[in-house]
Amino acid sequence: MDFLKTLILGIVEGITEWLPISSTGHMILVNEFMKTSGFLTQDVFLYVIQLGAILAIVTLYFHKLNPFAPSKTKEERINTWQMWFKVAVACLPAAIIGLLLNDFMEHFENPWVISAMLILYGIGFLVIERFDKKARIQDMNQMTYKTAIFIGLFQVLSIIPGTSRSGATILGAMLLGCSRAVSAEFSFFLAIPVMFGVSLLKLVTNDYVMAGADWGLLLFGMAVAYLVSIASVKFLMGYVKRHDFKVFGWYRIVLGIIVILYFLIF
Repeated sequence: MDFLKTLILGIVEGITEWLPISSTGHMILVNEFMKTSGFLTQDVFLYVIQLGAILAIVTLYFHKLNPFAPSKTKEERINTWQMWFKVAVACLPAAIIGLLLNDFMEHFENPWVISAMLILYGIGFLVIERFDKKARIQDMNQMTYKTAIFIGLFQVLSIIPGTSRSGATILGAMLLGCSRAVSAEFSFFLAIPVMFGVSLLKLVTNDYVMAGADWGLLLFGMAVAYLVSIASVKFLMGYVKRHDFKVFGWYRIVLGIIVILYFLIF
């Protein structure tokens, strides 16, 4: 039964980590609905399983992320390094503010906060798409360091459960003039150091004693999240080339209302 629940959680992680609909919020809610207990409800599982999703980004974008690729020209290698520097700058707010508030924000991991954030950011996507103008940043090379650090400040908002790290960064990047595709890709790349750092933090500070079976569940969940993430990212990048983010906004609002009604009734 634990492996079946891990399979479901891995699928949920792989889908929701990259779509702007809150992976942690979904994981907490799914655990609530499945009445999960034990290791699968521990932070060390809920956060470290994200490593599988991160490896999917590294796999899909390895060439674009690799400044040493022999097929790249000198200019392309410089641009790749500059992209990484922008990612590093954008990670600073999360590294500083996120670490300070990490333990405190765990008190807000409840259905009411998650529902509120799902609805709030859902409305945010509808509003920004309603007044969307032609994006001035159509390529990551056009992004300034100032824009990068402001996107990083939006990423800090994701420490509130139900917000969505990708949702906050994509919404912030679009508000700052980035195209949907650039916003999504920069959000993916930001996730690499941030989620590796969070996962390492949870492993180091974790006070839950993991048994052999727990390690098996964790590795299985990571593998599922990896495979599902590859499909999820390909879908999202194909989708945003032809559509806007309104559908995700409506999804968040509807899900938030359903969760509120569920916990009011049951």
